[in-house]
Amino acid sequence: MLAPVIVADKLTKYYGARLAVDEVSFEVRPNEVMGLLGPNGSGKSTILRILTGYLRPTSGNARVAGFDVVGQGLEARSQLGYVPEDVPLYTQMRVNEFLDFMGRVRGVGNTRLPVAVDEVIERLSLGRVRNLLISKLSRGYRQRVAIAQALLGKPKLLILDEPTNGLDPRQIIEVRELIRTLSQELSILVTSHILTEIERVAHRVAILLDGKLLTVHALGAGGSTRFRIRLRGASESAVRASLQAVQGVGVVESLPSQGTYILESTIGTAPAVSALVQAGLAVEEVTSSGSGLEELFLRLTEGALR
Repeated sequence: MLAPVIVADKLTKYYGARLAVDEVSFEVRPNEVMGLLGPNGSGKSTILRILTGYLRPTSGNARVAGFDVVGQGLEARSQLGYVPEDVPLYTQMRVNEFLDFMGRVRGVGNTRLPVAVDEVIERLSLGRVRNLLISKLSRGYRQRVAIAQALLGKPKLLILDEPTNGLDPRQIIEVRELIRTLSQELSILVTSHILTEIERVAHRVAILLDGKLLTVHALGAGGSTRFRIRLRGASESAVRASLQAVQGVGVVESLPSQGTYILESTIGTAPAVSALVQAGLAVEEVTSSGSGLEELFLRLTEGALR
């Protein structure tokens, strides 16, 4: 088994007398997308700042790609790319100038630099804006530029803090697909207040509350969604038999007396509905039941959200 890309061991951080992070431990595996979730003030940003070298932990330690983030800070930072929520772009620069500058900052050699810049421009579909001033770009393109600079130097870890904040629906979908693609090459640690987006891209989530780690929960690649379906005159055995061959779909809860079932699916609602109809079962209604991650998050953080 390959070594984890992130190992956080009892990370603790005080701001004066206030405890912001309380002995948090977790790992991120190679090619894994890990979601870091929690209400405002739960410690997410502090953990990101420790991992990226902006803050020292009060106690505990963390390693990135085998390097201690304090004792081997330069080596650790060379293995990661970071996109903060409010990206500090140099808006007076053109896109290719900014990426060239950031490549030099990240230590990409002169002979390698033009190729590296071209690679991230192609990967982030920035070709048509590469010669434009960053100040002229839409928010969506600015986010692509921010991710592009984080990928210079081929890091083993990408940290994304609220990557879809302020984006329109199309841009959110593009970022989601980009995360899925990038996870084939590196590990990704991502925070977001949009739980459905995390559920669609993350393999696991770590949920924080008041600086404490409540749980690390497996989602499976791409996450899953729940939906409620009502059928007329169908037995529970017939429903289960119809869905048995549909990989990624299962019955979570059944109320046969009402003809209602709650299903969980990693492939959407359409394949399940299609299988039931093909089996001759009468589907009367399909409605959202909320995601499993949403239910878990609300249950664990219920007191803090009131």
